[in-house]
Amino acid sequence: MVIPVHDVNPVRRTPWVTYALIAANVLVFLSTPGLAGSVAGGSDLSQTCHLQAFLDHYAAVPRELIHHQLPRLVPTGDVGMGTHGAGCVVAPPGYDKSPAASVFTAMFLHGSWLHLLGNMLFLLIFGNNVEDRMGHIRYALFYVVCGYAASYGFALLNDNSSDPLIGASGAIAGVLGAYLVLYPKARVWVLVPFLVFLPLRLPAWLVLGFWFVLQAMYSSGEGISDAGTVAYAAHVVGFLVGMLLAWPLKPGTPPPPEPRGLLFGRRARPRHTW
Repeated sequence: MVIPVHDVNPVRRTPWVTYALIAANVLVFLSTPGLAGSVAGGSDLSQTCHLQAFLDHYAAVPRELIHHQLPRLVPTGDVGMGTHGAGCVVAPPGYDKSPAASVFTAMFLHGSWLHLLGNMLFLLIFGNNVEDRMGHIRYALFYVVCGYAASYGFALLNDNSSDPLIGASGAIAGVLGAYLVLYPKARVWVLVPFLVFLPLRLPAWLVLGFWFVLQAMYSSGEGISDAGTVAYAAHVVGFLVGMLLAWPLKPGTPPPPEPRGLLFGRRARPRHTW
């Protein structure tokens, strides 16, 4: 898997929506109950129970989205003693949950620093140009629509799953799909792990196309042993929806500048033809 670090594609306006989305995701992560242990490097049962209760309330659950079957018992966030020892206390929910609204809240929830930072890196690199092309309001709506499409698409394929679905990956996958449509020839600096991290400048169609092929392969269970822990199908759906929504904007999109004279991070010497 290549790691993008920068694209050679300047913007005309400040991407305020992209910055706001990144800030909101970071703030929500830092304020999520039960994640303090993951930030500090440890965790205990009390933190786990608080996190389970929080996710049950605010995360999207496929069974709830498709069948509207809300659980009769949910974690309360408290720790109690049972026949098998200490565990999280469950009780009838003391709140009303809207499955449709949970899709929106789930888009700002992340389970770890790695999950959060990986998503925000992709959003920062590719979101600014998509926002620049669409405009702030249309881009914000586009982001939300892609997130909803990704969540419901995954839920349709896993309608009996009760595992919480969290993260901005589906919405960001839509941003990647739009970028591929609008700027396929833009150059992207990536780090390729090959003994060491090798910097390369590759076209966006290759970077994002490779990313999509991996997501599609992983969603089918190929090439990975724990495909069930990541909603790869949501990435695939979000990416395709992002491509479709961005397609009408392609004819009027100016091409990105073609960088010259740069090779592997160093300025190449000019060549003379005879």
